[in-house]
Amino acid sequence: MYGPLVQLIKTSDRIPTRFNVSIMLFMACLISYMLRVNMSVNILAMVQPIQGNAKQPTPVSNTSDSLNNRTTLLASTVPNYGPRYNWTSHDQSIILGAYFYGYLVSSLPAGVFAERFGGRNMVGLSLAFSSLLTAFTPLAAEYGMWATIVNRVVLGVLGGFLYPALHNLVSKWAPPDEKGKFVSALMGGTFGTVVTWPLVGVIIETLGWSFAFYIPAAISAIVAALWYILVADSPSVHPRIKAEEREYIEKSLGDTISKSKLLPPIVSLATSLPFLALLILHFGNLWGLYFLITAAPKFMSEVLGFNLAKAGFLSALPYLARSLAAFLFGTIGDMLRKKSVVGVTAIRKSFCLFSHIIPGLFLVGLIYIGFDPYVCVAIITLSLGFNGASTMTNLQNSQDLAPNFAGTLYGIINFVGTSSGFISPILVANFTVERSTMDEWQYVFMIGAAAYILPALIFIVFGSGQVQSWNERKQNTPSNERDHS
Repeated sequence: MYGPLVQLIKTSDRIPTRFNVSIMLFMACLISYMLRVNMSVNILAMVQPIQGNAKQPTPVSNTSDSLNNRTTLLASTVPNYGPRYNWTSHDQSIILGAYFYGYLVSSLPAGVFAERFGGRNMVGLSLAFSSLLTAFTPLAAEYGMWATIVNRVVLGVLGGFLYPALHNLVSKWAPPDEKGKFVSALMGGTFGTVVTWPLVGVIIETLGWSFAFYIPAAISAIVAALWYILVADSPSVHPRIKAEEREYIEKSLGDTISKSKLLPPIVSLATSLPFLALLILHFGNLWGLYFLITAAPKFMSEVLGFNLAKAGFLSALPYLARSLAAFLFGTIGDMLRKKSVVGVTAIRKSFCLFSHIIPGLFLVGLIYIGFDPYVCVAIITLSLGFNGASTMTNLQNSQDLAPNFAGTLYGIINFVGTSSGFISPILVANFTVERSTMDEWQYVFMIGAAAYILPALIFIVFGSGQVQSWNERKQNTPSNERDHS
């Protein structure tokens, strides 16, 4: 019974432990997004569809027999993927948004919790309980809309703990000249979107929508079990890491990581220009990401007459490009850092050209050359692809400023940045409330481009790649600020 498990552990132990940890970081993000985005596809099979002939003239006869015949005819054209519920479009929007309300609640304190109680348990418990909640979603749907909403809110609360805890683990496990690849592993979420949409579609059509919750839940449970086998809070407490690898990691990190549990320096954070510049940069990054996710399909549907969602591979292409580009930029950044070509601060600022400025310029390009649907898809793919360089800018900078509080810093900037997911759709609706033509959308894209570019310029002026003096509360001298070059 335990033979395969023992063999798996023995096989994994032949691989550098930090490589196993990075793979599990990737898988944790992939699973988190799998459980986050599956509802957007599953709900299409859970609700009564809007009939395509609803606007057609109804027969003059309104007898009971004719109504029964029409109901039978409509029912026969609806695929039987499982029970369907009479949730209105408004109800569905609440269900789909419920995850993010829960996500906001926990993302702010998650970093502090990870630093106090350990990133391993935070992630492991998040995956395990998320698996349980996802498996219970069909049961919640039977109880009604509000039970489903509560299920999704709690799932979002668990998801909010994940990324700050993962950043805490990166600060303990990633040698400075390998940090780009470690942070690139956090793009597993983007890849999770690419995998999940076609996967749940096939599951729904073959087994029904309830299995589109059960199977991702089972995958999550397996990953949670592997997580506890392969991951520890730090190299010093991993039960099977080789002594030479542990010494290499600890020596490379030096004294930037404290062995004591420190309280986050709230006042220092609020008055730190490098941290505030990072917060603005991260907000700009998430604005661009959420803006393209929410606004671009609307633009292509209403202005260009092109339904991206039906294009299958094309709808996943921008996310796939972002995921692959993240590893490419992360590898290039690590090479520059390892060879000491430039310092960390210079790397962070220069890569803003790729992560923010070029994507912003592509949004401007949509106004002038985005009239063809496929050209539009290409521009969006390039924009999100270059944004993969964020692994070398805002997604990694919290590790530079304060390795002891990397989780806390990321929790704060993610809390503020996630608000862009609510603000950008409101902005789009405000400009397109009466008409949705290129004349209105040019203002939308200009604001989106500014949200990318202006934060990058602020970071280039005020950002830093140096460890800040408040990283170690007991050592508050300028000598504690240094560039990890």
